[in-house]
Amino acid sequence: MHETAAPQQYCVLVSLLNKSQSSYQAMEYLQELSFLAETYGLQTKKTFTQKLDQPDSRTFIGKGKMAEIGTYLVDNPVDFVIFDDELSASQVRNLENELKTTILDRSFLILEIFLKRAQTAQAKTQVELARFQYMLPRLTRMWSHLERQRGGSGARSGSGETQLESDKRDIRNQIDLLKERLEEFEKQGQTQRKSRKGIVRVALVGYTNVGKSTIMNILSKADVFAENKLFATVDSTVRKVHMDGQNFLLSDTVGFIRKLPHQLIESFKSTLEEVREADILMHVVDISHPSFEDQMETVNKTLADLKAADKPTILVFNKIDGLIDELGEQQVEERVETLRQSYLSKSDTQTVFISAKEKVNLDELKIKLKELVEQESQKIIWY
Repeated sequence: MHETAAPQQYCVLVSLLNKSQSSYQAMEYLQELSFLAETYGLQTKKTFTQKLDQPDSRTFIGKGKMAEIGTYLVDNPVDFVIFDDELSASQVRNLENELKTTILDRSFLILEIFLKRAQTAQAKTQVELARFQYMLPRLTRMWSHLERQRGGSGARSGSGETQLESDKRDIRNQIDLLKERLEEFEKQGQTQRKSRKGIVRVALVGYTNVGKSTIMNILSKADVFAENKLFATVDSTVRKVHMDGQNFLLSDTVGFIRKLPHQLIESFKSTLEEVREADILMHVVDISHPSFEDQMETVNKTLADLKAADKPTILVFNKIDGLIDELGEQQVEERVETLRQSYLSKSDTQTVFISAKEKVNLDELKIKLKELVEQESQKIIWY
């Protein structure tokens, strides 16, 4: 018996442009949303953009754009219309009434991808909590879709307000239960972190899909899952590394992304303690990405929110092989030197340019990392 493959599902994407965004940035954001959709298992058929200073409070987009999308859907049926911003419950309801199809938003998509990627009991609990907190005010067809996907068993017979209140009560009970479980995980995590005192801790941070897990595998000789998809790593992984007489703990943390749902940040607080309590950060950057500096800014902002932005840091510009393929070796050397001088002039942050995949400049990375570990080890000894 061969398992029948699920039929391909399709989507269209919708984004609003404001005055602060260039058309290039808008296309970059839509490409990222398309990558999120692909990671979720959807194929993008078309994208729509509209210039609006403020989203429409009722339908997010204007009447003209609504009519344009509606006309397209008549001739090109799709399974989902996905918006690149978080929608309110009323906006989802109004959009579904107008467009006669299931409406998803960026936050929902990210939550669902996290749920698929989570492996450990703690990560699954964290994502489930974030998902329920997000879904509670949105008991519309989004919820029905989610339950159909999961084969949910919590629904009760009934209709109208009685059914809605029943569902809300069930979700609130689940939220309370998941919070209790996370408290237990947090107690266990605190105990584990206390046992690591006296040894330097290094945390890999960066935008999603920049190559952190590949670097983790190389440095720790571990077998952490690495894939060219968004959020390949959701679970925090810690490995002990021995490097030329120096021992330290290396953790691979969840990748950051633009507009990461606040429910996820809140739920993942215990996992992100690995970042907060690290002695050294390795900020991994995909230098081949056209908007790598925007991605760096997103990561730096998230680190500042976590109160972890002032730690000794190595900027690891990864995927230099992709840049060489695009520009040629001579141009890449010139760009690398310009970037090196630029970042050295801004701060004392160490910089290294590597290809983890092709194992280029890894010795330089190890030397810089060993130097920082030695410095932090001395602080631990003396203080």
